Amino acid sequence: MNIPEPRGPISAGVCALLTGDPGADPSALVALHARVTERVAVVEDLIDDDVQLALFCLYELHYGGLAGVDDRWEWHPGLIGIRQLLEEPFEAWLRSEAGVLTDSVRRPAGTPGSDATAALLFELAARDGGPSVSRHVAKKANAEQLSEFLIHKSLYQLKEADPHTWAIPRLAGPAKAALVEIQADEYGGGRPERMHSAMFARTMRGLGLKDSYGGYVDVVPAITLASVNMMSLFGLNRRLRGAIAGHLAMYEMTSSRPNQLYGNGFRRLGFDAAVTGYFDEHVEADAVHEQIAGRDLAGGLVEAEPDLLEDVLFGAAAASCIDARFAALLLEAWENGRSSLRPLVPATT
Repeated sequence: MNIPEPRGPISAGVCALLTGDPGADPSALVALHARVTERVAVVEDLIDDDVQLALFCLYELHYGGLAGVDDRWEWHPGLIGIRQLLEEPFEAWLRSEAGVLTDSVRRPAGTPGSDATAALLFELAARDGGPSVSRHVAKKANAEQLSEFLIHKSLYQLKEADPHTWAIPRLAGPAKAALVEIQADEYGGGRPERMHSAMFARTMRGLGLKDSYGGYVDVVPAITLASVNMMSLFGLNRRLRGAIAGHLAMYEMTSSRPNQLYGNGFRRLGFDAAVTGYFDEHVEADAVHEQIAGRDLAGGLVEAEPDLLEDVLFGAAAASCIDARFAALLLEAWENGRSSLRPLVPATT
């Protein structure tokens, strides 16, 4: 994907740095480090366009990369240090937000087994009482809103499953086997056209949207960036392997019924199976995946490493919190006749 348009001093500094050769201008790296340190100290809400875009660009170096950016930047120590400056307050913010949910869950006595862990996750999933994007899509959304919905989702769905795949070499035994089973389905079981990212791309083309990864990064708001950054944070840090397992479990446990409603919404406006196939696939697949992710993946991980229970719950609750905040932003805009996407404006430097 192309380097995005900056949204403030941090993302402008990151993007400018990445256009050069690693190590060519040490003073620019030092200056950016100081700028990030100063900026994050005064940001109250970490769902900030500048912070989230900078993090997104830094994480993208570990995926498909950015056009014209030297791959040696991926593991440049100075750049990793800047990423950590942004990650630490973001993780702290996520833990604070998720704590409201996790604190309300009564833990079982003793070391929880796989069934007990899954029960806790299903309890968290059942507490999602926020606004429902899927019901709005099924009953009310117009064609323009359906396109907006796909644009938001494309930031993750066009690389669907990749953040969770980082966890495979960090797990062992039943948890590892469960994750591989889920990911094999996500990647099409060896059939490229059945990869969920490829199926989502077909859905986008069906609505006349471009299907290139990151093609709409400049118009999605900070909350959309944050939802993807959260997955990268969990997946790229081994110490957060419990959180990425919990995130995937929550993702699968809350996916089947919404995808059925999404498919119904697109059918309501006359779109055929070429468009709805992505959603229809997830109705059946995720009904199976939720059991594997809850009991075998998350539950198996906690059985093997009981100390990771709190991080598993954290990852699940964080997913729920970010999703609720995204839904509130989207539906508030639509109910007031506005676009949920951001206008393209010059960055503030």
